[in-house]
Amino acid sequence: MNLSDLDRRITECRACPRLVAWREEVARTKRAAFADWTYWGRPVPGFGPADAPLLIIGLAPAAHGANRTGRMFTGDRSGDVLYEALYDLGLASQPTAVSADDGLELYGVRISSPVRCAPPENKPTPTERDTCRSWLVEELTLLRPTLKAVVVLGAFGWQAALPAFAAAGWAVPRPRPVFGHGARVPLGGLDLFGCFHVSQRNTFTGKLTPVMLRDVLRTAAGAAGLTTAP
Repeated sequence: MNLSDLDRRITECRACPRLVAWREEVARTKRAAFADWTYWGRPVPGFGPADAPLLIIGLAPAAHGANRTGRMFTGDRSGDVLYEALYDLGLASQPTAVSADDGLELYGVRISSPVRCAPPENKPTPTERDTCRSWLVEELTLLRPTLKAVVVLGAFGWQAALPAFAAAGWAVPRPRPVFGHGARVPLGGLDLFGCFHVSQRNTFTGKLTPVMLRDVLRTAAGAAGLTTAP
């Protein structure tokens, strides 16, 4: 088993009836601005090199973002913020992500999420979150030989990811560490960082600024042994 095999299996998953129905309904009805697009409408696999020392974990695909494009954080405002920050740090080849064939490359960074299908109102149920966890566990297991640092975006991702790290063999402290922006938790050979999610609600209100995001990503990249732009 390698990451390519895992990614292919993820795209074929139909385990959660509500999520399957929603992602496919969105792909059929579309948004007017994307009426000429053929939506992806399937679970979204991780994106980035298989030997990445740094992993970024989000929440779930956006209905008209990754559910449309088929690539994590691609085609929506959240992705605009995240990829611009990665580009500024020298960790991405370009500052924008508009489609899966736009030429974007990540350097030493992989992006994933604990839920692979777009959920209604961006709110997966606890059962859907737990059902999807095995994909992240497998991904973490395959990344383990090179993985040195992880940035988790938002409290939901943090709560969903901690059990996955435990299942993949890392020593997660008990009681489980509390999410916070800038939090840093050692997991035995792996540094886990918390960062506010790059949602429009956070970026538009200033709860998360580009400087705040770059600071967390730069610190995590350093922990992963990656060199970033000044």
